[in-house]
Amino acid sequence: MTDTTATGETEPAAAAPWLGAVGLSVVIPAHEDAQRIGPALDAFRVHLDARLGSGPGDWELVVVDDASTDATADLVEAAAADEPRIRLIRSEDHRGRGAALRAGVLASAGERVLLADAGLSTPPAELDRLEQALGEENHGNHGNHGNHGNHGNHGSHGSHEVPAPAAVLGRTGNRLVRALGIPGIPGFRADTCGFALFDGDRARAAFGASVLDGPAIDAEVLRWVRRQGWHVAEVPVRRTPKPHARPRRTAAAAAATATATATGDRRRALKELFRLNSGGLAVAAVFIALSVYVFHGLWADLDGRYLKDALQDQNQWEWFVGVATDNITHLRNPLFTLAQGMPDGVNLMANATMLGLTVPLIPVTLLFGETVTFALVLTLGMAASAWTWYWLIRRRLVESRWAAAAGGALAAFAPPMVSHANGHPNFVVLFVLPLIIDRALRLCEGRNVVRDGVLLGLFATYQIFLGEEPLLIAALGMLVFSLAYLLVDRRRALAAARPLGRGVVIAAGVCVPLLIFPLYWQFFGPQSYHSVLHGDNAGNSPRALVEYAARSLFGDAETAGRLSLNTTEQNAFYGWPLLALGVAVCVWMWRRRVVRALAITGAVALALSLGPWVPVPRTDVVLPGPWRLMVKLPLFESVIEGRVAMVCAPVLGVLLALALDRIVRMRTRELRTLGLLAVAAALIPVLPLPLAVRERAPVPAFITSGAWKGYVKDGEALVPVPLPDPGQADALHWQVEADFGFRLAGGYFNGPWGPDRIGIYGATPRHLSNLLRDVRYGQQPPEITPQWREQARRDLEFWKAGAVVLPFQDRGVELRDVISELVGRQPEKVEDVWVWRVGPGQV
Repeated sequence: MTDTTATGETEPAAAAPWLGAVGLSVVIPAHEDAQRIGPALDAFRVHLDARLGSGPGDWELVVVDDASTDATADLVEAAAADEPRIRLIRSEDHRGRGAALRAGVLASAGERVLLADAGLSTPPAELDRLEQALGEENHGNHGNHGNHGNHGNHGSHGSHEVPAPAAVLGRTGNRLVRALGIPGIPGFRADTCGFALFDGDRARAAFGASVLDGPAIDAEVLRWVRRQGWHVAEVPVRRTPKPHARPRRTAAAAAATATATATGDRRRALKELFRLNSGGLAVAAVFIALSVYVFHGLWADLDGRYLKDALQDQNQWEWFVGVATDNITHLRNPLFTLAQGMPDGVNLMANATMLGLTVPLIPVTLLFGETVTFALVLTLGMAASAWTWYWLIRRRLVESRWAAAAGGALAAFAPPMVSHANGHPNFVVLFVLPLIIDRALRLCEGRNVVRDGVLLGLFATYQIFLGEEPLLIAALGMLVFSLAYLLVDRRRALAAARPLGRGVVIAAGVCVPLLIFPLYWQFFGPQSYHSVLHGDNAGNSPRALVEYAARSLFGDAETAGRLSLNTTEQNAFYGWPLLALGVAVCVWMWRRRVVRALAITGAVALALSLGPWVPVPRTDVVLPGPWRLMVKLPLFESVIEGRVAMVCAPVLGVLLALALDRIVRMRTRELRTLGLLAVAAALIPVLPLPLAVRERAPVPAFITSGAWKGYVKDGEALVPVPLPDPGQADALHWQVEADFGFRLAGGYFNGPWGPDRIGIYGATPRHLSNLLRDVRYGQQPPEITPQWREQARRDLEFWKAGAVVLPFQDRGVELRDVISELVGRQPEKVEDVWVWRVGPGQV
């Protein structure tokens, strides 16, 4: 007779003969358990005979001796001599609990496999609870178990019927610790698989795929099981009040040994957890490196460089960082400020202030400044977005880690994302969106609707404080995907609707109390507005879908500029090879329901992004576009429709991951090489280039020296010339550098205009601000009449101006003469500016 060892070798042993398939296999790892194994075997034998029967095919006990030096193996052999259903497996080397469990599970023959321990920390009677949860359904489902590693249904669980679980865990430990993936080891109280019942075939598949030998095998196996899309249930079980413990010679020796064992197990577990997560950490490192590459020009000189294609958006967003810090540190309302836009102020909730990051990063801002926070948010935000897309794709769709990584990278670093990275952090820091999508998919599965609904509500609330428009566009994309899935799999989609609907109601119940005041302030508070004017050409040109962006490897800045609103709004520009690859993947994998739904979603998003009117290239023909149906809808009336094409970034990322996952598993080397070359040909043209930078305009010494304090009193505004607006907002940077010591007339923000409170960019123009802007950019000054002087006095009074400040600049002489005539006196030269005192009674 032979006994299989944990190393795969065999050695002579007086063991029981192989019994063939049995109903239940109980696997018990043992090491130095001579004092505990006997009572454990007796307890299980009595319970299993009473519960399952005494026949040879009813149950088996598989004990794996992990190279014990005491009489553990001898006692098991003696028990096996009396009970042929007890089997012993010996390991020549002490490798750890993980290796012992793997050997025992792979040697088992049960339709179900129970993992237990020699100390009987959970009594055998608790098996009944686990069997009830595992259910009888598994017994007839073995035909479906062979599809290990098939992720075809991931992300598309549409059935409300909860599938029979692959495993049932006895819940006795700390749920939080288990959720973090820390295995059951002394001191952690997280016995994830300490007492667990598995479907037999799935247990053997899961443990066969494991590689860890120590205590972290629990986390490894459960992660692998969940990655297959198999359900894992948890039920409460009671613990043995006084489980059998290994005897020690003295109390001091017992304490010393227990401490040493626990410490060693913790260290080994942490090492194994690091090994288990090292692949994900490596992917994260790649994403961070890619993000640093994109922004390295800015990081090279944070004080002296400015993103060249940011227009005035970098000035604006650094101001958002600064004003959030100033409001919070001075205990002021974080949703409003008078720092610019005097005298009306700015509704910060109605602007892209990203309070979800600017507030938590206040310590960074206070220590290092607004520009560091700006660069950090962009760099880490894009990397984090790539990682959460990678996590979602790997969790639900593909087996290959690096296929998922490629998909995540494309989703986060696609051409439109890189374009927005010039100054729109709210459109590139999207790491919460994959978490929202994952939680919605969990709701479709209907396993824990309350928990998932609450988490969905919390995620959505947080995303509101990161970016509302990206959330709205993402919700539109998810709605289109849901309707597309309804077309391709009506039964599953309808079955998923009920738990999803319940979860959305719960999520709304979480969101409303948290958001009711901020949203009321946004839509009805001071300086709120109803919609934003973007002009008539905010949609994408059809050519923009197939051309390359300015910061893509094959891009041409001139062509991209002609086809886009500006350098921060190149919202498509995927390039024809990448779109062709997406089409080819859809044709190749059309049988997969998720691919069909993704194809429809991408096509609809591209069509909507063309806007309400679509010009046919190289003709004078203009056709109505599908966005006409949405242009007047609440909320969507403020959306730049070209941005809807950004939905295609994750769509193409998922399609890329699916294609690579299948390509790398092709058996034919030639086909594998051909597939990888096709992918490379599609991706290389759109590889991102580092963002261009320029020298930043210096802040006048009048500001940095503090000389302004002698000219602007508390409550008064400083009036820069020209006044800050969307075309020139360097004065916002002055204010940041002055620690918000003065207020500004004019500004760059979203605010209301006119009696209908239509949203515009910047403060409502005044006659004087228009005049100064026109002269600055080339127009001849008009004749200054008494009417002009009176208008200037009214405008300065409206702004509550304390001083007009003219830095040295082009057309500075013309501007100085105009202002002098308007205010009736010559300016003072202070440092590097001209200053006119215009406070009350001085004009």
